[in-house]
Amino acid sequence: MSDAAPSPAAALPSTWRQFHALTKPRVIQLIVFCALIGMVLAVPGPPRWADVRLAAIACLGIWLVAGAAAAFNCVVEQRIDARMKRTAWRPTAKGELTNLQTLSFSAVLCAIGSAILYVWVNPLTMWLTFATFVGYAVIYTVVLKPLTPQNIVIGGASGAMPPVLGWAAMTGEVAPEALILFLIIFLWTPPHFWALALYRVEDYRKSGLPMLPVTHGSEFTRLQILLYTFVLFAACLMPFVMRMSGWFYLAAAVVLSIGFCAYAAALWRQYSDALARKTFRFSLIHLSLLFAALLVDHYL
Repeated sequence: MSDAAPSPAAALPSTWRQFHALTKPRVIQLIVFCALIGMVLAVPGPPRWADVRLAAIACLGIWLVAGAAAAFNCVVEQRIDARMKRTAWRPTAKGELTNLQTLSFSAVLCAIGSAILYVWVNPLTMWLTFATFVGYAVIYTVVLKPLTPQNIVIGGASGAMPPVLGWAAMTGEVAPEALILFLIIFLWTPPHFWALALYRVEDYRKSGLPMLPVTHGSEFTRLQILLYTFVLFAACLMPFVMRMSGWFYLAAAVVLSIGFCAYAAALWRQYSDALARKTFRFSLIHLSLLFAALLVDHYL
């Protein structure tokens, strides 16, 4: 009896959990959150019911397409994922889902999400979101990631798109304010991922991926992280300079950016895996609270 196959009813929840895992839920939550900030900032004053409805539909469409890109990424990188402790648990890496199942799942999510954005939001948002899918799933994952240590710098453009998508969803255009939000995430991405790559360097070395700590060493990578946090600090001030936000955001941006620079400086002076982990975790706090401050400031 112990060798009997589980009943379909028992297997279904497990299968759905595997498909859900393919979408990289934590990453998608941050993507949708940043898109939502773009939506909120695009609408002056308190939102009307029509704005809330449109934003909810746009978030759903963006979530579906982003999930599709994540699932496609799992197919492309399944062999690499299987060699890395951080990703070996993924259903594609463990062989729990076939490539056909994963690609079909990705295609369905992308098609439904794109249709939602095209019909109920606007064509510009759909095409920008689809371009982000191609940028992440194809240009970054297939082309850049295995070829150059600058993969995360160039490929970071895809990850920086959510506020632009959100702004386009509400206004039907891409305004300079949306590009400032894009710039902040674009500059945040390299120090965020390089901090992770520092303490996961052996995983990346085994996988054959040319991440910066593998190709240029720890000291060079730590210097790059420090320099990027300085440039990011300046970019984080731009919403205040461009009058997108007020003093509340400025105070939050200064405190958070000083914190990120302090972590980067400490990491540059003396490396430890524990400090690299703390820097990586703080980078997530930095971006989340920075955009939350934009949200709060917008209604003050």
